[in-house]
Amino acid sequence: MQLRTGASRLLKTHSAASRPLIFSSCSDCRRASSLDVRIRISKSLYHNSPRRSSAWAAAVSVASNMVSNAVTRATKSELPIDPLRIVAKEMKHLTGNIRQLLGSGHPSLDRVAKYYTQAEGKHVRPLIVLLMSRATSLCPKAPELPPSHTTATIDSSISPLGILADTNPSHSEFSSEPESPESDVLPSQRRLAEITELIHTASLLHDDVIDHSVSRRGSPSANYEFGNKMAVLAGDFLLGRASVALARLRNAEVVELVATVIANLVEGEFMQLKNTARDERNPKWSEDILTYYLQKTYLKTASLISKSCRAAALLGRADATTVDAAYSYGKNLGLAFQLVDDMLDYTKSGKDLGKPTGADLELGLATAPLLFAWKTTPDLGILVGRKFGQEGDVQRARELVYKSDGIEQTRVLAEDYSQQAIAALQTFPDSEAKDGLIEMAMNTLKRQK
Repeated sequence: MQLRTGASRLLKTHSAASRPLIFSSCSDCRRASSLDVRIRISKSLYHNSPRRSSAWAAAVSVASNMVSNAVTRATKSELPIDPLRIVAKEMKHLTGNIRQLLGSGHPSLDRVAKYYTQAEGKHVRPLIVLLMSRATSLCPKAPELPPSHTTATIDSSISPLGILADTNPSHSEFSSEPESPESDVLPSQRRLAEITELIHTASLLHDDVIDHSVSRRGSPSANYEFGNKMAVLAGDFLLGRASVALARLRNAEVVELVATVIANLVEGEFMQLKNTARDERNPKWSEDILTYYLQKTYLKTASLISKSCRAAALLGRADATTVDAAYSYGKNLGLAFQLVDDMLDYTKSGKDLGKPTGADLELGLATAPLLFAWKTTPDLGILVGRKFGQEGDVQRARELVYKSDGIEQTRVLAEDYSQQAIAALQTFPDSEAKDGLIEMAMNTLKRQK
């Protein structure tokens, strides 16, 4: 009864409207109840209580069965599940196509815009989009649309080129392999994967300026190499080219989804400038602070992953149930991904991460490990209020986090979201791509950088 009572009190405090972007369906609300309980109770109660939310217990059971089935299939085939191998053909031309989308008649802009495409990135977001595209190709389809009379392709302009005045010397040089009739990933879905990477890379260019970063992926950051103005303009250029490519998909709902991602990224960045909703000088810990953090995390990280997953299902004409499931998978995976990222900032060295260790605290940011530690260590509130700005604040905050169970609480919450992501795939037919999506959710928890 203790868990149920705690959930009831917490749900009375927070209405569903206070977090519309995180919990957007009835099933999400049920999972939200379970999440709120886990945030509220102590670590020992979480692990030892025999009573869990029935919705959460069901999700864990479904996810466990799906993981077991995926592992069994991998064992029978004597091959480990490698998400990249499953969509290797589609990923092969990703970077080259992105560089061609970014071609500019101005040599300096061309160089800065393509700067982050030179490093060997993880390409997590396009990989997820392509896996989702393949996995949903086997799902039930939405009703047939009226036949279209256009013969335009995803590279065809909508307005006359003379009016667009968009010089791209590389535009006519696309060298991606032609689609075979048997391909279960559509050209529009492949372009969507490229668009998501463009938007993500643009956010990196802007974030590095805001954070005064000097390195990215082990190399000098764009703002350090070319200056803040050039880096900001290059990021804007990437968003412009992403918007053009998005419009040429000629799907109004997909355009709406991905366009709101750009707004979400900006809003999330504004939320991150404050550690609490009111940005008090001497804040007190409350559940509202975790809610604020999760909303910010959705906007900055999970929005792009969740909406691009939904867009991939829409482009493949999947039915409404599949489209909703694709969104739920991406949302929960995105939240888990960022929680792990916040945890690594406390547990890994700068060499391992490819960026300075403890960067979040240096920037004045209170992330999940510290927020969980703050609940049992009130002294952290003073440091949070002044954004760790005084000498010794950063080191003191790290020490207090290490003495608490904040890192472990963050790991547990990330695991919960990962399990929810896997459970969202339960209606998908068994396939390599589905196994790849499950593996992506599991690998998120094992990530070391």
